[in-house]
Amino acid sequence: MKKLMIHIRTSIKVISLIAIAIVLIIAGIAMIYQPTYSVTYQGEFIGYTKDKSKLQSRINDYIDNGDGENIAFVQIEETPEYSLCLLKKDIKTNDDEIFEMVKSAGTNIYRYYAIVDSEEEKLYVATFEEAEQAVQGLKDKNSKNKDTITIKEKFEKEPKDIVTSEEVISKLYVKAEEVKPKVNTSSGTVKYASGTNQSSKKIAIGVNLIKPISGTVTSRFGGRWGSTHKGIDIGAPVGTKIKAAAAGTVVSSSTGYNGGYGNCVVISHGNGVETAYGHCSELYVKKGQKVAQGEVIAAVGNTGRSYGNHLHLEIRVNGVAQNPQNYLYK
Repeated sequence: MKKLMIHIRTSIKVISLIAIAIVLIIAGIAMIYQPTYSVTYQGEFIGYTKDKSKLQSRINDYIDNGDGENIAFVQIEETPEYSLCLLKKDIKTNDDEIFEMVKSAGTNIYRYYAIVDSEEEKLYVATFEEAEQAVQGLKDKNSKNKDTITIKEKFEKEPKDIVTSEEVISKLYVKAEEVKPKVNTSSGTVKYASGTNQSSKKIAIGVNLIKPISGTVTSRFGGRWGSTHKGIDIGAPVGTKIKAAAAGTVVSSSTGYNGGYGNCVVISHGNGVETAYGHCSELYVKKGQKVAQGEVIAAVGNTGRSYGNHLHLEIRVNGVAQNPQNYLYK
Protein backbone atom coordinates (compact mmCIF):
# COMPACT_ATOMS: atom_id res chain seq x y z
CA MET A 1 0.00 0.00 0.00
CA LYS A 2 2.85 2.35 0.87
CA LYS A 3 4.53 1.65 -2.47
CA LEU A 4 1.28 2.37 -4.28
CA MET A 5 0.95 5.79 -2.62
CA ILE A 6 4.56 6.63 -3.48
CA HIS A 7 3.89 5.62 -7.10
CA ILE A 8 0.75 7.79 -7.26
CA ARG A 9 2.57 10.84 -5.84
CA THR A 10 5.39 10.34 -8.32
CA SER A 11 2.93 10.09 -11.23
CA ILE A 12 1.16 13.29 -10.14
CA LYS A 13 4.50 15.13 -10.01
CA VAL A 14 5.42 13.90 -13.50
CA ILE A 15 2.00 14.88 -14.94
CA SER A 16 2.27 18.31 -13.30
CA LEU A 17 5.73 18.84 -14.77
CA ILE A 18 4.48 17.81 -18.22
CA ALA A 19 1.50 20.19 -17.97
CA ILE A 20 3.78 23.04 -16.89
CA ALA A 21 6.10 22.27 -19.79
CA ILE A 22 3.20 22.28 -22.26
CA VAL A 23 1.95 25.63 -20.94
CA LEU A 24 5.46 27.11 -21.21
CA ILE A 25 5.82 25.79 -24.76
CA ILE A 26 2.44 27.24 -25.78
CA ALA A 27 3.32 30.56 -24.14
CA GLY A 28 6.64 30.58 -25.97
CA ILE A 29 4.98 29.86 -29.29
CA ALA A 30 2.37 32.59 -28.64
CA MET A 31 5.16 35.09 -27.99
CA ILE A 32 6.78 34.31 -31.34
CA TYR A 33 3.92 33.17 -33.59
CA GLN A 34 0.35 34.21 -34.30
CA PRO A 35 -2.52 32.26 -35.93
CA THR A 36 -2.89 33.54 -39.50
CA TYR A 37 -4.44 32.46 -42.79
CA SER A 38 -2.39 31.95 -45.91
CA VAL A 39 -4.31 32.97 -49.04
CA THR A 40 -4.10 31.37 -52.48
CA TYR A 41 -5.89 32.59 -55.59
CA GLN A 42 -6.16 30.68 -58.86
CA GLY A 43 -3.64 28.19 -57.46
CA GLU A 44 -1.01 30.78 -56.49
CA PHE A 45 -0.01 32.05 -53.03
CA ILE A 46 -0.81 35.78 -52.76
CA GLY A 47 -0.37 36.63 -49.07
CA TYR A 48 -1.61 36.41 -45.47
CA THR A 49 -4.62 37.73 -43.55
CA LYS A 50 -5.47 37.73 -39.84
CA ASP A 51 -9.25 37.84 -40.42
CA LYS A 52 -10.46 35.79 -43.38
CA SER A 53 -14.14 36.59 -42.64
CA LYS A 54 -13.54 40.34 -42.85
CA LEU A 55 -11.47 40.02 -46.05
CA GLN A 56 -14.00 37.70 -47.74
CA SER A 57 -16.89 39.98 -46.72
CA ARG A 58 -15.07 42.88 -48.42
CA ILE A 59 -14.61 40.79 -51.57
CA ASN A 60 -18.28 39.67 -51.54
CA ASP A 61 -19.48 43.25 -51.22
CA TYR A 62 -17.37 44.21 -54.23
CA ILE A 63 -18.79 41.28 -56.26
CA ASP A 64 -22.37 42.26 -55.36
CA ASN A 65 -22.06 46.01 -55.96
CA GLY A 66 -18.86 46.90 -57.81
CA ASP A 67 -17.44 50.38 -57.27
CA GLY A 68 -18.56 52.40 -60.29
CA GLU A 69 -21.65 53.90 -61.90
CA ASN A 70 -24.31 51.60 -63.39
CA ILE A 71 -22.49 48.43 -62.30
CA ALA A 72 -24.99 45.70 -61.41
CA PHE A 73 -22.37 43.24 -60.12
CA VAL A 74 -18.83 42.01 -60.77
CA GLN A 75 -18.22 38.62 -62.38
CA ILE A 76 -15.34 36.74 -60.71
CA GLU A 77 -14.65 33.14 -61.72
CA GLU A 78 -12.97 32.06 -58.45
CA THR A 79 -12.76 33.22 -54.83
CA PRO A 80 -9.63 32.96 -52.64
CA GLU A 81 -8.83 29.84 -50.59
CA TYR A 82 -7.69 30.17 -46.98
CA SER A 83 -5.47 27.85 -44.87
CA LEU A 84 -4.86 28.33 -41.15
CA CYS A 85 -1.15 28.53 -40.20
CA LEU A 86 1.21 29.92 -37.54
CA LEU A 87 3.13 32.97 -38.69
CA LYS A 88 5.94 34.88 -36.98
CA LYS A 89 4.64 38.11 -35.52
CA ASP A 90 7.15 40.22 -37.42
CA ILE A 91 5.69 39.09 -40.76
CA LYS A 92 2.98 41.52 -41.95
CA THR A 93 -0.37 40.62 -43.51
CA ASN A 94 -1.44 42.23 -46.81
CA ASP A 95 -5.26 42.34 -47.00
CA ASP A 96 -5.31 45.39 -49.30
CA GLU A 97 -2.97 43.78 -51.82
CA ILE A 98 -4.99 40.55 -51.78
CA PHE A 99 -8.21 42.50 -52.37
CA GLU A 100 -6.70 44.42 -55.30
CA MET A 101 -5.42 41.17 -56.89
CA VAL A 102 -8.89 39.59 -56.72
CA LYS A 103 -10.50 42.83 -57.88
CA SER A 104 -8.22 43.00 -60.95
CA ALA A 105 -9.46 39.57 -62.06
CA GLY A 106 -13.12 40.66 -62.03
CA THR A 107 -15.31 41.72 -64.95
CA ASN A 108 -17.80 44.55 -64.43
CA ILE A 109 -21.38 43.77 -65.51
CA TYR A 110 -23.27 46.98 -66.24
CA ARG A 111 -27.03 47.40 -65.87
CA TYR A 112 -28.94 50.00 -67.84
CA TYR A 113 -32.28 50.42 -69.58
CA ALA A 114 -32.59 50.54 -73.34
CA ILE A 115 -35.25 52.69 -74.97
CA VAL A 116 -36.43 50.53 -77.87
CA ASP A 117 -38.31 51.76 -80.94
CA SER A 118 -39.79 49.01 -83.16
CA GLU A 119 -37.41 46.38 -81.67
CA GLU A 120 -34.33 48.62 -82.27
CA GLU A 121 -32.37 49.90 -79.27
CA LYS A 122 -32.04 53.66 -79.63
CA LEU A 123 -30.77 55.22 -76.37
CA TYR A 124 -29.87 54.16 -72.85
CA VAL A 125 -30.75 55.54 -69.42
CA ALA A 126 -29.48 54.63 -65.96
CA THR A 127 -32.69 53.74 -64.10
CA PHE A 128 -36.11 52.26 -64.80
CA GLU A 129 -37.72 55.41 -63.40
CA GLU A 130 -35.93 57.54 -66.02
CA ALA A 131 -36.98 55.09 -68.73
CA GLU A 132 -40.61 55.38 -67.60
CA GLN A 133 -40.41 59.17 -67.63
CA ALA A 134 -38.96 59.14 -71.16
CA VAL A 135 -41.66 56.83 -72.56
CA GLN A 136 -44.44 58.73 -70.81
CA GLY A 137 -42.99 62.01 -72.06
CA LEU A 138 -43.20 60.80 -75.67
CA LYS A 139 -46.80 59.73 -75.08
CA ASP A 140 -47.68 63.08 -73.50
CA LYS A 141 -46.25 64.89 -76.53
CA ASN A 142 -48.19 62.55 -78.83
CA SER A 143 -45.01 61.50 -80.61
CA LYS A 144 -45.69 59.54 -83.79
CA ASN A 145 -43.71 56.57 -82.42
CA LYS A 146 -45.41 56.56 -78.98
CA ASP A 147 -46.99 53.14 -79.56
CA THR A 148 -43.77 51.45 -80.69
CA ILE A 149 -41.53 52.65 -77.84
CA THR A 150 -40.71 50.05 -75.16
CA ILE A 151 -38.20 49.54 -72.34
CA LYS A 152 -35.69 46.71 -72.07
CA GLU A 153 -33.44 45.97 -69.06
CA LYS A 154 -29.90 45.13 -70.21
CA PHE A 155 -26.83 43.56 -68.58
CA GLU A 156 -23.58 43.98 -70.54
CA LYS A 157 -19.81 43.79 -70.00
CA GLU A 158 -19.24 47.09 -71.78
CA PRO A 159 -20.68 50.42 -70.55
CA LYS A 160 -23.08 52.38 -72.75
CA ASP A 161 -23.38 56.11 -73.25
CA ILE A 162 -26.07 57.07 -70.72
CA VAL A 163 -28.49 59.94 -71.41
CA THR A 164 -31.25 61.60 -69.41
CA SER A 165 -34.98 61.10 -69.92
CA GLU A 166 -35.18 64.66 -71.31
CA GLU A 167 -32.55 63.81 -73.95
CA VAL A 168 -34.49 60.69 -74.93
CA ILE A 169 -37.66 62.71 -75.47
CA SER A 170 -35.78 65.36 -77.44
CA LYS A 171 -33.97 62.88 -79.70
CA LEU A 172 -36.77 60.36 -80.30
CA TYR A 173 -39.76 62.69 -80.62
CA VAL A 174 -41.41 62.50 -84.03
CA LYS A 175 -44.21 64.88 -84.86
CA ALA A 176 -47.40 62.99 -85.58
CA GLU A 177 -49.11 63.53 -88.89
CA GLU A 178 -52.36 65.44 -88.71
CA VAL A 179 -55.20 63.15 -89.70
CA LYS A 180 -58.93 63.42 -89.49
CA PRO A 181 -60.33 61.86 -86.32
CA LYS A 182 -61.37 58.24 -86.80
CA VAL A 183 -65.07 57.59 -86.37
CA ASN A 184 -65.53 55.06 -83.57
CA THR A 185 -68.83 53.64 -82.40
CA SER A 186 -67.42 53.08 -78.91
CA SER A 187 -68.63 55.32 -76.12
CA GLY A 188 -68.97 55.51 -72.39
CA THR A 189 -66.53 56.21 -69.56
CA VAL A 190 -64.17 53.54 -68.26
CA LYS A 191 -65.25 52.12 -64.90
CA TYR A 192 -62.52 51.50 -62.32
CA ALA A 193 -62.26 48.87 -59.59
CA SER A 194 -63.27 50.28 -56.20
CA GLY A 195 -61.02 47.92 -54.25
CA THR A 196 -58.61 44.98 -54.49
CA ASN A 197 -58.73 41.51 -52.94
CA GLN A 198 -55.20 41.35 -51.50
CA SER A 199 -55.77 38.08 -49.63
CA SER A 200 -55.19 36.06 -52.85
CA LYS A 201 -58.19 33.95 -51.78
CA LYS A 202 -60.27 32.68 -54.69
CA ILE A 203 -63.97 33.41 -54.46
CA ALA A 204 -66.74 31.75 -56.46
CA ILE A 205 -67.99 34.01 -59.27
CA GLY A 206 -70.53 31.71 -60.92
CA VAL A 207 -69.17 32.49 -64.41
CA ASN A 208 -67.19 30.19 -66.70
CA LEU A 209 -64.40 32.27 -68.28
CA ILE A 210 -62.21 31.64 -71.34
CA LYS A 211 -58.86 33.25 -72.17
CA PRO A 212 -59.35 36.50 -74.13
CA ILE A 213 -56.02 35.95 -75.96
CA SER A 214 -53.19 33.46 -76.04
CA GLY A 215 -49.92 34.79 -74.69
CA THR A 216 -47.45 34.99 -71.81
CA VAL A 217 -48.22 36.70 -68.50
CA THR A 218 -45.68 39.53 -68.30
CA SER A 219 -46.88 41.21 -65.10
CA ARG A 220 -48.87 39.67 -62.28
CA PHE A 221 -51.60 40.83 -59.92
CA GLY A 222 -50.65 42.69 -56.71
CA GLY A 223 -47.87 45.03 -55.62
CA ARG A 224 -45.87 46.62 -58.45
CA TRP A 225 -43.67 49.74 -58.59
CA GLY A 226 -44.99 51.06 -55.28
CA SER A 227 -48.70 50.63 -56.15
CA THR A 228 -51.25 47.86 -56.67
CA HIS A 229 -51.59 46.20 -60.07
CA LYS A 230 -55.29 45.33 -60.24
CA GLY A 231 -55.03 42.80 -63.03
CA ILE A 232 -52.53 40.83 -65.09
CA ASP A 233 -50.73 41.74 -68.33
CA ILE A 234 -50.57 39.24 -71.22
CA GLY A 235 -48.01 40.03 -73.89
CA ALA A 236 -49.07 39.66 -77.55
CA PRO A 237 -48.42 41.37 -80.93
CA VAL A 238 -50.29 44.58 -81.66
CA GLY A 239 -53.58 43.89 -83.43
CA THR A 240 -54.13 40.48 -81.80
CA LYS A 241 -57.89 39.97 -81.54
CA ILE A 242 -59.28 40.10 -77.99
CA LYS A 243 -62.31 37.92 -77.24
CA ALA A 244 -64.92 38.38 -74.51
CA ALA A 245 -64.08 36.07 -71.60
CA ALA A 246 -67.80 35.45 -71.06
CA ALA A 247 -71.14 36.62 -72.43
CA GLY A 248 -72.46 39.92 -71.10
CA THR A 249 -73.24 43.57 -71.67
CA VAL A 250 -70.66 46.28 -72.46
CA VAL A 251 -70.88 48.85 -69.65
CA SER A 252 -68.08 51.07 -70.95
CA SER A 253 -66.05 51.32 -74.15
CA SER A 254 -63.81 54.35 -74.28
CA THR A 255 -60.80 55.62 -76.19
CA GLY A 256 -58.13 57.90 -74.79
CA TYR A 257 -55.73 57.81 -71.85
CA ASN A 258 -58.47 56.88 -69.35
CA GLY A 259 -56.34 57.17 -66.22
CA GLY A 260 -53.71 54.86 -67.67
CA TYR A 261 -56.01 52.13 -69.06
CA GLY A 262 -55.85 53.60 -72.56
CA ASN A 263 -58.53 52.36 -74.96
CA CYS A 264 -60.58 50.08 -72.70
CA VAL A 265 -63.68 47.85 -72.66
CA VAL A 266 -65.56 46.77 -69.52
CA ILE A 267 -68.16 43.98 -69.71
CA SER A 268 -70.75 43.08 -67.07
CA HIS A 269 -71.54 39.36 -66.77
CA GLY A 270 -74.27 39.70 -64.13
CA ASN A 271 -74.26 39.09 -60.35
CA GLY A 272 -71.69 41.89 -59.90
CA VAL A 273 -69.03 40.17 -62.07
CA GLU A 274 -67.15 42.32 -64.61
CA THR A 275 -64.11 41.93 -66.84
CA ALA A 276 -61.99 44.84 -68.12
CA TYR A 277 -59.65 44.88 -71.15
CA GLY A 278 -57.12 47.73 -71.25
CA HIS A 279 -54.40 49.28 -73.51
CA CYS A 280 -56.26 48.22 -76.70
CA SER A 281 -55.31 49.54 -80.15
CA GLU A 282 -58.88 49.21 -81.50
CA LEU A 283 -62.35 48.84 -79.92
CA TYR A 284 -65.06 46.94 -81.80
CA VAL A 285 -68.01 47.25 -79.40
CA LYS A 286 -69.98 50.08 -77.86
CA LYS A 287 -71.66 50.75 -74.54
CA GLY A 288 -74.91 48.80 -74.09
CA GLN A 289 -74.03 46.18 -76.68
CA LYS A 290 -74.67 42.51 -75.89
CA VAL A 291 -71.69 40.25 -76.58
CA ALA A 292 -71.31 36.47 -76.68
CA GLN A 293 -68.49 34.51 -75.07
CA GLY A 294 -65.58 34.39 -77.52
CA GLU A 295 -66.84 37.35 -79.57
CA VAL A 296 -64.07 39.70 -80.74
CA ILE A 297 -64.40 42.98 -78.81
CA ALA A 298 -61.03 44.74 -79.32
CA ALA A 299 -57.39 44.39 -80.45
CA VAL A 300 -54.16 44.33 -78.44
CA GLY A 301 -52.27 47.62 -78.31
CA ASN A 302 -50.00 49.88 -76.30
CA THR A 303 -52.26 52.80 -75.33
CA GLY A 304 -52.48 54.59 -71.98
CA ARG A 305 -49.80 53.95 -69.33
CA SER A 306 -48.17 51.05 -71.15
CA TYR A 307 -44.60 50.15 -72.12
CA GLY A 308 -45.17 47.45 -74.71
CA ASN A 309 -47.95 45.68 -76.59
CA HIS A 310 -50.11 43.68 -74.18
CA LEU A 311 -53.61 43.15 -72.81
CA HIS A 312 -54.33 44.36 -69.27
CA LEU A 313 -57.08 42.04 -67.95
CA GLU A 314 -59.09 42.64 -64.77
CA ILE A 315 -61.76 40.51 -63.10
CA ARG A 316 -63.99 42.37 -60.61
CA VAL A 317 -66.68 41.16 -58.22
CA ASN A 318 -68.94 43.91 -56.88
CA GLY A 319 -66.26 46.44 -57.81
CA VAL A 320 -63.40 44.59 -56.05
CA ALA A 321 -60.53 43.44 -58.29
CA GLN A 322 -59.70 39.73 -58.03
CA ASN A 323 -56.54 37.92 -59.14
CA PRO A 324 -57.32 36.74 -62.74
CA GLN A 325 -54.84 33.88 -62.35
CA ASN A 326 -57.21 32.25 -59.87
CA TYR A 327 -59.47 31.70 -62.88
CA LEU A 328 -57.32 31.94 -66.03
CA TYR A 329 -53.65 31.69 -67.14
CA LYS A 330 -52.76 29.42 -64.22
